[in-house]
Amino acid sequence: MQIFEQFRRRTPLGWLQLSHEKSRLLVALSGIAFADLLMFMQLGFQAALYDSNTRLHCSLQADVILIGSQTRNLQRISTFSRRRLYQAMDIPGVKSAEAMYVSNMVWKNPQTRRDTEILVIGINPDRPAVNFPEVNQKISEIKLPDTVLFDRAARGDYEQTIAQLEQGKTVKTELERRKVTISGLFKLGASFSADGTLITSDQNFLRLFPRQPAASVSIGLIQLQPNVNRQQAVAALQARLSNDVKVLTHAEFIEFENNFWRTNSPIGFIFSIGVSMGFVIGVIIVYQVLSTDVNTHIKEYATFKAIGYRHYYLLGVVLEEAVILALLGFVPGLAVSLGLYQLTRTATNLPMYMTLMRGVQVLLLTIFMCAISGAIATRKLQAADPADMF
Repeated sequence: MQIFEQFRRRTPLGWLQLSHEKSRLLVALSGIAFADLLMFMQLGFQAALYDSNTRLHCSLQADVILIGSQTRNLQRISTFSRRRLYQAMDIPGVKSAEAMYVSNMVWKNPQTRRDTEILVIGINPDRPAVNFPEVNQKISEIKLPDTVLFDRAARGDYEQTIAQLEQGKTVKTELERRKVTISGLFKLGASFSADGTLITSDQNFLRLFPRQPAASVSIGLIQLQPNVNRQQAVAALQARLSNDVKVLTHAEFIEFENNFWRTNSPIGFIFSIGVSMGFVIGVIIVYQVLSTDVNTHIKEYATFKAIGYRHYYLLGVVLEEAVILALLGFVPGLAVSLGLYQLTRTATNLPMYMTLMRGVQVLLLTIFMCAISGAIATRKLQAADPADMF
């Protein structure tokens, strides 16, 4: 209690020095807010990169995933033989093994009539493979020839198409120069690699993409019996199946996609560099402000040393200024970021959301950034000699 009482009675020298030059304080806060904005946006884009590209992965109803050994991510899939699924069924504990077909195709936007690329997924309608309630409700419709379901959260001009489908109407268009019928909607969302998604039956997929043999599978979805140890099942599948497939748990499949964008894609690296640049810019801005403040009050600091105040006290004053700048600059940076997150979601349909964890992360980075600047700025105080000042 005595420590808190001493702290309460302590003169807020750092705040008094900052507030004395209000114009300088506003410039400093603007610079810190800008640095925070850079970090918030880069971290937001990075999270949207991972989240948008794994939403389909998260929705898959499977305990274990099989992919081709040369597969790099969902957009760069290498197929494998359907025989691997039959072999998987021989493993004790395996309940089912279903094929999923995935490919990018060119379709004609039903509203603008312009050709654009879209991700098409073919599933067995008798064994629902994705956890989308809207898809499962209309699963019987995709059994009809050349019938697909459309992603209502796709990026592009689809307002009229979505409105017609919501009214219970069907929409005709072309997919790979073949006439198809859109009979319903579901919600997945755009990603950095695909503007939208269509879901249809595996038989429709093979009609639309005749170059892919039915025996060449994009993804294998394996369901395990209840109470089966997942890791043991994965080990058994790896031992049984050929080296032309990778065996992953559901969580590992999601991480496999994230790891591609994190390490093999320039986009993930660019966002990481952006966060670092924001941090460095903040350090430079705060250092300039605190260094100027130290130079302005160097005689006062020297006087403090002359009357017996230790260097640690003066260091504490500068670090107090740094923390105040960090906290005050963080607030406008957060406020502007929230608005830009909303604007980005509306413009791109990417999942840009502010999270508590990200807010705390940037706040800690801001405090650390300002503390580094303060520590550098106080080096001049060590050489402050009262005899040289007066």
